[in-house]
Amino acid sequence: MMAKSGHSMSAEIDVNTTSARVAAIYLGVLGAAVFIVQPGFVQGLVADLGLSEQQAGYIASAEQWGIAVTCVAMALGLHRVGWGRLLRASVLLFVVGNLASLLWPGFLPLAGSRFFAGLGAGGLISLTFTILGLTRHPDRNFGLLITAVLSYGAVGLWLVPILLTSIGMQGILLFFAVFSASGGLVIGYLPASGGLGAQDTAPASLSAALTLVAVVAMFAFFLAEGSVWAYLFLMGLEAGVAEQQVADSLTLSQILGIGGALLTVMLGSRLGRSLPLLLGIGGCAISCFFLFGSFSASVYLAAVCLNNFAWNFVHPYLLACMASFDLSGRIVMYAVAAQMLGLAVGPALAATLLGFTNYDAVLWMAIAFFVASYGLIAIAIKAESSGTDDA
Repeated sequence: MMAKSGHSMSAEIDVNTTSARVAAIYLGVLGAAVFIVQPGFVQGLVADLGLSEQQAGYIASAEQWGIAVTCVAMALGLHRVGWGRLLRASVLLFVVGNLASLLWPGFLPLAGSRFFAGLGAGGLISLTFTILGLTRHPDRNFGLLITAVLSYGAVGLWLVPILLTSIGMQGILLFFAVFSASGGLVIGYLPASGGLGAQDTAPASLSAALTLVAVVAMFAFFLAEGSVWAYLFLMGLEAGVAEQQVADSLTLSQILGIGGALLTVMLGSRLGRSLPLLLGIGGCAISCFFLFGSFSASVYLAAVCLNNFAWNFVHPYLLACMASFDLSGRIVMYAVAAQMLGLAVGPALAATLLGFTNYDAVLWMAIAFFVASYGLIAIAIKAESSGTDDA
C-alpha cells in the first residue's frame, strides 16, 4: 500500500510519478480546451456564424451540459469501468463532437455536436481532477493544472480575433478536433485501471448532509462564475470597448489568473483554506460590480483581471477542501460533477435572463451565488475542523 497525506491508495495506482501527473495535467487542459476560451468562442458564434447572443449562450451551455452529464455518471459509478478505457472513450467522443461541429454548423446541429463533445471533455476533466486529488499534494497539483489551463487560455483568447479573421470559426473548430485527438498520445502514461473501488471504505470527515452542503457550495460558485464568464466578451463590446481591447484584456486576465493559481502552488495550505476562500470568492463577487452599466476599457480590464485572478486562486483551494473531506476521493468526483453542472446552468440562466432584461440582472445573480457559495463552504470547513486538526 502507498500512503499520501492520509489518502490510502492501492499499489497499482501510482499517480505520484512525474509522468502520470504531467499526463493528467495535459488531459485536464484538453478537457477544458473550449471552455477556457469560451468568451471568444461565443463571440465567434455570433460574429462569424451569425447566431444571436441567446443562441450562442445556449450552445455554450449545451457543451457544459455534456460535460456535466459525464461527470455525474462518473460520480455515480461509471469510474469503475477503468481509467484507460474511459480516457480513450472520452478522447474519441471529444474528437467526434468537434468534427461534427465543423461539418454541421447552425444553431440546433451545433448545440447537439457541442453537447456530444462535452460528453468526452467531461470524462477527461472528471478523471484528471480525481487523479490529482489522490496525489500527495493536491493543493499544489490542482494549482499546476489550473496554471496550465490558463496558459493555454491566455494564448487562445489573444488569438481569437486574429483567427476569426484569418481562418474563421471553421478553422478554429478544426483545431479543436486535431488538438482533442492528441490526447490519445498520453493516456498510456496513466494507470490503465484504478478508480476508487479499493478506497471506498476510507473514512470521510463530513456527514452525508454536510457533504451535500460542500458539493452545493461548489455548484453555486461555478454557476456564478459560468454565468459571467460566458458573456464577458460581449459585456465589453456592449459597453463600447473595442474588440481587440476586449481580447487583450481577457488575455491579460488569463495571465493574472495564472498568477492566482501559482500563488496557490506557493502557499499550499500554509494559511489554511478558510481565509484564501474568503478572499478569492469575495474577489469574484467584487469584480462583478465593475461591470454594471457603461464602463471604460480600463475599468473592464480591472474587472476581468480581478475576476480571473480570484477565480483561479480559489479554485484549487475548493478542490483541496473536497479532497480533505473524504479520503477516498469520492467527494472530489461529486464536486467536479457539481462544478460542471454549475458551469452548464450558469450560461443557460444568463441567456434566459437576457431574454427579459440586460447584463445587470446576470451580474446580480452571480453576486448572490458567490455569496451563497462562501457561506456554504464555510459551514463545511467549520464542521470538518471541529473533528480534525487541519481545515
